[in-house]
Amino acid sequence: MAVINMVEAINQALDQKMADDKRVVVFGEDSGFEGGVFRVTAGLQKKYGEARVFDTPIAEAAITGSAIGMAINGLIPIAEIQFDGFIFPGYTEIVTHMARYRTRSRGRYGLPIVIRFPSGGGIRALEHHSESLETLLGHIPGLKVVIPSTPYDAKGLLISAIEDPDPVIFMEPKRIYRSGKQEVPEEMYRIPIGKAKVVKPGKDITVVAWGAIVREVEKAMKMIEDENISVELIDLRTINPIDEETIINSVKKTGRFLVVQEAVKTYGPGAELISLVNEKAFLYLEAAPARVTGFDITVPLPRSEHFHFTQPERIAAEIVKVARF
Repeated sequence: MAVINMVEAINQALDQKMADDKRVVVFGEDSGFEGGVFRVTAGLQKKYGEARVFDTPIAEAAITGSAIGMAINGLIPIAEIQFDGFIFPGYTEIVTHMARYRTRSRGRYGLPIVIRFPSGGGIRALEHHSESLETLLGHIPGLKVVIPSTPYDAKGLLISAIEDPDPVIFMEPKRIYRSGKQEVPEEMYRIPIGKAKVVKPGKDITVVAWGAIVREVEKAMKMIEDENISVELIDLRTINPIDEETIINSVKKTGRFLVVQEAVKTYGPGAELISLVNEKAFLYLEAAPARVTGFDITVPLPRSEHFHFTQPERIAAEIVKVARF
């Protein structure tokens, strides 16, 4: 096994699938020669040539629209949107065509497309560079939405996404691109899309998070070690489909539920998960389900962005509050 970070794990997954299947093509703004803003696709153009790894104009609608045409004609396109907040010009193509193709063809045809982009804040970037858009994308029928939290998961989930016969949105938490390393198998492996991971078993409270926030919850758990609270931490991994079975079985065991997200509060995934718990585990609850979220504001500019995020101190306080109810 190699000890690598998330950038290296994603690059390895792309490299191995390109070697495995000549239909796979990678493209986006600066994704070719430069290897992307974060160098996730570094070295791929040199290895596979400009016909399979190439740069595009600054035109997200053209990027997503071209991916649809490529998939219809037999390719497996992996399109990179340079930053999360730049996806909106391409959103029309994603929602009105990409997500509907399976339904539109009455199930006969899918579009094997991966749209990947750096997601979330934490790098002190400018406006439109730090968005958490899982609600807007997870809400759309026909789209799978994946958010890894570790290098191991990033590689296994991306390989599964590339092999999926339908479109997958692959959101890469940019603040943990290089913030830690992990042992990752050098060979190809797959992690099923739609299956959550129990990071740490517990018996007193279920806490669900995803992406970069999983690490913030782990920090919070260390802060309350003296409180004698046994936390079951679940990494959701995929916003759509949701692994209902893992969540509900956990809540039935613990009787308490907390969801933590970086995205703004209103209409966020946390609300959906709380509704799920209320619908399917209400009689097992010992306390009202709760959430810790970003605030209902535009992500602040660099010097203030940390005020917006779900800090470990906030998470720790809410875990204690729900567990002690």
